[in-house]
Amino acid sequence: MLVALVAAGPAAAQSPAPPPVSPRPVAPAAKPPAPPPSEAARTVAGTAWEFSNADRDRRCTVGFKTDAAGSLGMKIDFDKACAGVFPFLRDAAAWTLGENDFLRFVDVRGKPMLEFSEVEQGLWEAPKPGEGILFLQTVASVKPPAPSQAEMAGDWTLRRGGRVLCPVTLATTPAGEGFAVRLGPDCDAAVTRFAPSAWTMDRDELVLTGAGARTWRFEETEPKTWQRVPETRDPLLMVKR
Repeated sequence: MLVALVAAGPAAAQSPAPPPVSPRPVAPAAKPPAPPPSEAARTVAGTAWEFSNADRDRRCTVGFKTDAAGSLGMKIDFDKACAGVFPFLRDAAAWTLGENDFLRFVDVRGKPMLEFSEVEQGLWEAPKPGEGILFLQTVASVKPPAPSQAEMAGDWTLRRGGRVLCPVTLATTPAGEGFAVRLGPDCDAAVTRFAPSAWTMDRDELVLTGAGARTWRFEETEPKTWQRVPETRDPLLMVKR
């Protein structure tokens, strides 16, 4: 019995070892889902916006979306004019906005490019070195830009109560700090006493300057019709011919 056990020993020792067990692959951890857009972000995304400088001589439209732009924030769309008038916007890759937070434009690294604060409902502003204050405002709230000098120049009539008081020409000839005014024949005494000699645009108002540096101001009430301000019961109108 002892001999049999000794003889079996070397054979048992020469048995091959079982193959190593490969570890099971570990699945990468799933990225946490992006947080849902805030109520403030949904409100912004549901509105059409104008992006402009303070004078609004450079402006374009911006569309905000609540779709995720990777991990950067949410998608942002600029119209074709934006890259021409604001070249730095080519680097904007997304936008972010939390509750009671800045509205930010961020680049492809997630670095904020602009930080807008809301100054009133539908109006946001952001400072930028070299650009001054930049604005976002709803398209619905934006007034059309004031007419150009070329659009305002030409023949007009001053009227009140349906009666023509005086034919007036707004010329392009320089006069003082504005341009010359020429009166036609048979003008009403109220106009000749005022004696307008120059006109200019002050933001969105037409200003006539007369004797003694007095001024009459007009604002546009409908196309080609401007009304003297402040308004009276029998308003004085300037109507383009």
